[in-house]
Amino acid sequence: MQTTVQSGDVRETRALIASDKVEGTPVRRTDGEKIGTIERVMIDKRSGHVAYAVMSFGGIMGLGEEYYTLPWGVLKYNTQLDAYELNLTEDQLRGAPRRNAEGQDASYDREWEEHVHRYYNATPYWGESDPMSTGR
Repeated sequence: MQTTVQSGDVRETRALIASDKVEGTPVRRTDGEKIGTIERVMIDKRSGHVAYAVMSFGGIMGLGEEYYTLPWGVLKYNTQLDAYELNLTEDQLRGAPRRNAEGQDASYDREWEEHVHRYYNATPYWGESDPMSTGR
């Protein structure tokens, strides 16, 4: 069944969700323990693929938060948790590639992206035929 959208107000369908609804969504372990919150979703301009999410972790009221780049493929939406699910131990999370408080990292470089995907043992969003796969 195909849904026809006639208004810009639709932010979620059965299969799709608007990026502004993803931002602010909790990230939890399977047991429901909150790990962090999705701050933003990054989309590859050329392919249109969701590349990764930026997750905030820790801190109190925005102070002392750390930011992590998560390959989109490691996150699975869990309707029972009403959150994205990510099962990492505390040590795995603490050892994960970080961004700084301003949200800057080396993600503009394919080498950094490859490092992040290797850390999470995730399949990269880019393919072999991607002209950018040899570097940016």
